[in-house]
Amino acid sequence: MLMSKLVRTGYYSSKRIVDIIGSFIAIVLLSPIFLIVAIAIKLEDGGTIIFKQERSGENDTPFVIYKFRSMTERVTSRPTGEYTWENGVPDTFVFKDTGEQDTRVTQVGSFIRKYSIDELPQFVNVLVGNMSLIGPRPEIVPITSCYSEKQKQRLMVKPGITGWAQINGRSDINNGEKIRLDLEYIEKQTALLDIVIFFKTVWLVIAGKGSV
Repeated sequence: MLMSKLVRTGYYSSKRIVDIIGSFIAIVLLSPIFLIVAIAIKLEDGGTIIFKQERSGENDTPFVIYKFRSMTERVTSRPTGEYTWENGVPDTFVFKDTGEQDTRVTQVGSFIRKYSIDELPQFVNVLVGNMSLIGPRPEIVPITSCYSEKQKQRLMVKPGITGWAQINGRSDINNGEKIRLDLEYIEKQTALLDIVIFFKTVWLVIAGKGSV
């Protein structure tokens, strides 16, 4: 038991080091893309470049997530919505913000969503410690506020830019399957599993399959 605890502690310590180094390198290497996307968003409609939204982090602590804005300013300024489930979020629930063909999505937004470029600012979240490179995707607060005790277990670890659920269905799976996969990751998480998730994510992004 002691050895298992020491191994897990070492894993979390090394993971944070990887997060800091990895996110810093990513921000530096991807800075030309950051600049190009920022200019494209500004030229298309003159609106804000970064979309900010409150999400539930580790231990259900709220934080502000960053994305490149992909929808019209009028839509992104609206409240997220309210959910009133009393016995947890239904397993059949699938959160669909909007499709790529939705008229509320800008032309630039459609492209950056397809290849998950809109998620790149989250490397800043990783660098400052709100998120990890690998972990359960952070959910919006109105949904996590309805979580059952079992569903709350996915909030035990730091959320990630990508995770086990994302490489096994991404945005197409329902809540029940997402919870199952996230809890499976929390139970089995290792450096090797994180590496597998990372490279599978790279492949899915290049292929433009689904959205993170």
